[in-house]
Amino acid sequence: MNLTLGFSPCPNDTFIFDALIHHKIDTQGLAFDVTYQDVETLNQKAFRGELDITKLSYHAFAYAAKDYELLDAGSALGFGVGPLLITKDEALAERLRKLLEGGGEMPESEAKLVVGIPGRYTTANFLLGLAFPALQNKVELVFSDIENALLEERIDLGLIIHENRFTYHEKGLHKVVDLGDYWERSTGSPIPLGGIVVKRSLDKDIKLRINSLVRESVQFAFENPRSSLDYIRSHAQEMEEEVMFKHIDLYVNQYSENLGIEGRKAIQQMFDKAVALDIIPPFAQELFLTR
Repeated sequence: MNLTLGFSPCPNDTFIFDALIHHKIDTQGLAFDVTYQDVETLNQKAFRGELDITKLSYHAFAYAAKDYELLDAGSALGFGVGPLLITKDEALAERLRKLLEGGGEMPESEAKLVVGIPGRYTTANFLLGLAFPALQNKVELVFSDIENALLEERIDLGLIIHENRFTYHEKGLHKVVDLGDYWERSTGSPIPLGGIVVKRSLDKDIKLRINSLVRESVQFAFENPRSSLDYIRSHAQEMEEEVMFKHIDLYVNQYSENLGIEGRKAIQQMFDKAVALDIIPPFAQELFLTR
């Protein structure tokens, strides 16, 4: 049986899926046609129901839950893994940090600042809305273009994800806040960033088989961490090997193998908070794939 599968070319995703798509594990009669896209493009594909299995942002999942349910395997959750809000203006970074710590109202002049975001439906943008709801002047950019947009002063603030969190300071940019840390201090839970979802319309046995295979692929990657190196490098050609492995270490952990009780609780907590704040619409579907 052939299934369509979408994930990003980022090291964490290629690390997770290498064993699955290259048949380093027994795929039990399933074959996968892979699409590589940035996460916001994958979000949009999920809204249109184009893929059988796909990575997507947890924020976006709220808008795709009628068609997809969440696998226990393949997710990116954790502590210290959140998106960063950064700027070229060090004084601005200091003012916004004090504002967030003090809980005051943002001055109108700063509420008009232009923020580069990696997509409307990214979890990063959801977290930005929690921390700085007044920042509404947003421009959507491919995540890898945000640092340059700051350096060229086309935007005032940038919301960065993935490997950019390891490189921004080398370019003279300054952190305003780690939004993952902000979430963790507010909730005590790991931050849910992205997950792997499967079409509800597929047969239950197939969905459970997919979940099992993704888990096996993660386990193989943990046991053979250099097996996927050539594959990862082929999709991250400009990235130093040290940065690649930092990226993987940050986003691939025990929650990638199995969400468990703590992971599921964090995801439910995120959706409950987002519905209460009217950031996402209420929905009736069960989120998680169940046996």
